[in-house]
Amino acid sequence: MAEPTARASIEIAASPAAVYDLVSDVTTLPEWAAETERCTWLGGADRAAVGAQFRGRNKHKGRPWGTTCTVTAADPGKRFAFGVRVAGLPSAKWSYDIEPTEGGCRVTESTTRLAPRPLALVANRVLFGIPDRDKHNQANIEKTLAQLKKRAEATA
Repeated sequence: MAEPTARASIEIAASPAAVYDLVSDVTTLPEWAAETERCTWLGGADRAAVGAQFRGRNKHKGRPWGTTCTVTAADPGKRFAFGVRVAGLPSAKWSYDIEPTEGGCRVTESTTRLAPRPLALVANRVLFGIPDRDKHNQANIEKTLAQLKKRAEATA
C-alpha cells in the first residue's frame, strides 16, 4: 500500500463519535474543508456507508473542478475514508482516522495521490494552477484540521 503523500494530526476536545459525525457528513464538508465548495450524496445515499458515492465540487484560484467519490471505510467513531476520481480517473484516497484520548480524540487526516507524480504535477499546474499538489494538500490538511477542531469544540 502506498504511503500517504500528505498527512497531519490534531487533538480535539470532543468525543470520537461527534468528530466522526462531522467528517462523515460530506454535505457539511465545505463549512470547514479547504477548497471544497459543495458535496452531495449520489444514488439515494444520505449518510456514510461503504460503497456510497458523493460528488464534490472544489475550487482553487477561481478554477473549479468536480470529483466523484466512493466511501471505502465508514467505522463510526474511528475511521472515514473515500476514494476520489477526477474525469473518471482515480486521483486520490483520503481518510480521517480518529483515536480516543483522555481529553477527546486525535484526528489524523491523510491523502495518497494515485496518479503518477509527473502526470499529477503537470495536470495540477495546467488545470488548477497548483504547482505541487502534494505540498498544497499538506497545507490544506493543516487548515482543514484547524477548522474541524474549531467546529467540533464549539459544539462539544
